Amino acid sequence: MRRLVLSMGVSLDGLVARPGRRGAGGWGLPPEDPALKRRKLDWMGDVGLHLMGRNTYEEMSGFWPTSDDPYAAPMNEIPKVVFSGTLDRAEWPESRIARGELAEEIAALKHEPGKDMLAWGGAAFAQSLSSLGLVDEYRLILQPVALGEGLPLFKDLTAPLRLELVEATTYPTGASLHVYRPAG
Repeated sequence: MRRLVLSMGVSLDGLVARPGRRGAGGWGLPPEDPALKRRKLDWMGDVGLHLMGRNTYEEMSGFWPTSDDPYAAPMNEIPKVVFSGTLDRAEWPESRIARGELAEEIAALKHEPGKDMLAWGGAAFAQSLSSLGLVDEYRLILQPVALGEGLPLFKDLTAPLRLELVEATTYPTGASLHVYRPAG
């Protein structure tokens, strides 16, 4: 059975987005550390499906098709599922829309053959995946910045979510990659 991996940048105060902004824009961070970028690109070889909410889909579909960044090829070539009840069509190649109940859609995708599924967020999508207990691995890039206000990664949990740290690597930029899996 394929796994669902969630990859997110997180501020020191546990936030994944500033109010009224999408993603990590406006955080004032230096460019991504080259070793961290290589690690994330290496992981793309294990990804068979990108998962995202509508906002993230719209942001990424407007950027990756014309980008020459090394991330562009795997972002454009690997199939994508966007979870939305309002998106009319998904025009980014290799994309389709999932409109059903999130837990049921994810369960069906996990039972399909293939490599891991990589979820990109945004905040509300990531919160839903976590609160429903659907994430098999968290790849959190802890950024050396505090935002003071914004959207948290974890919200509306019905019980504490206990995680086991399976890897931690710190980079010269001050960013730190933490890989967690649900405990027990």
